[in-house]
Amino acid sequence: MTNLAQIVNVDLGDRSYPIVIGSGLLSKVGEQIKDVLGTGLRVLIVTDSNVEPLYLNQLQDSLGKAGYNVASQPVPAGEASKSIEQIASIWSAAVDARLDRKSVIVALGGGVVGDLAGFAAASYLRGVKFVQVPTSLLAMVDSSVGGKTGINLPQGKNLVGAFHQPSMVIADLNLLSTLSEREFSSGMAEVIKYGVIHDADLFAKLEQNVSELRQLDPESLAFVVKRSCEIKADVVRQDEREGGVRAWLNFGHTLGHAIENTCGYGVHLHGEAIAAGMVYAARLSEVQKGFPPDQTQRLIDLFTAFDLPTTFTDGKWSELLEVMTADKKAENAVPRFVLADRIGKALLPEEVPEEILAATFRSWIESGS
Repeated sequence: MTNLAQIVNVDLGDRSYPIVIGSGLLSKVGEQIKDVLGTGLRVLIVTDSNVEPLYLNQLQDSLGKAGYNVASQPVPAGEASKSIEQIASIWSAAVDARLDRKSVIVALGGGVVGDLAGFAAASYLRGVKFVQVPTSLLAMVDSSVGGKTGINLPQGKNLVGAFHQPSMVIADLNLLSTLSEREFSSGMAEVIKYGVIHDADLFAKLEQNVSELRQLDPESLAFVVKRSCEIKADVVRQDEREGGVRAWLNFGHTLGHAIENTCGYGVHLHGEAIAAGMVYAARLSEVQKGFPPDQTQRLIDLFTAFDLPTTFTDGKWSELLEVMTADKKAENAVPRFVLADRIGKALLPEEVPEEILAATFRSWIESGS
């Protein structure tokens, strides 16, 4: 572990685990997980076709030197890999690698890889341990933390899955240097979300440090990753299985997931769809909760600064509504929305009359943001 490493603990009793954040951690993964899991175990690394040529050999070497018996299973990059076919390929690879109940699955990649590897770990032999080594900003600040795992169905996103907490998350900030600007901005959408739902000071710091973040300034990156993980860890500690306040994390996601589905997974990156969904949620919050319009404009301006969309013109309201009724957050086929009454304060999800949803959508689209 480097001197620069910082640790955020996710406090869940006997399922607690550390998030290690720093630079130069990938080559030390083997030594780091020995302290938590022991050694001499079989390990299956799940990665994708983009990450494999960049980082797989380095991770394999680190694990091998630490005494692990290592196999790997790559999947095609992209949201379409969160499928029954790809999860079956990972199960088969686990059998071929002779994984047993003491074995470990390691996710090396972004959110798709983490969701797949986590679900494989939750379901193979009714549950084996897994470690998250996120390679994207979105995965570092969001999907690698909290234990949500799963795959998509044609009818909607993340409809099949399980809660399965990792044993450890190791976030090497150096890996962000190979992200495209578009992928980096996609991750920033989730960072901005944390400011909206929980931390007005974080939101203000993001407004002040756009240039530094876009230039991957190490100090700025370390701050936003650590603060995002602290917020998510605290929310997960309070509500591991989303019976209450964990729903705050879905701000913008009800419409955002519908955008991803109706356009076809991969057309819009997750953060891009969620950014548009958050602007819509802010507009709804204006109508329902008195969210100040000037704060909606701050949100729009911040998304624009990171080249994220603030509107959506690719689909019909009727199609989006149909997908939202099948969303896992819906109740009795009625979509529910997380709203906010100001930046820094989200509210628990609630039903909004369909006529208000539709009217707000129309006015949002017509306004262009």
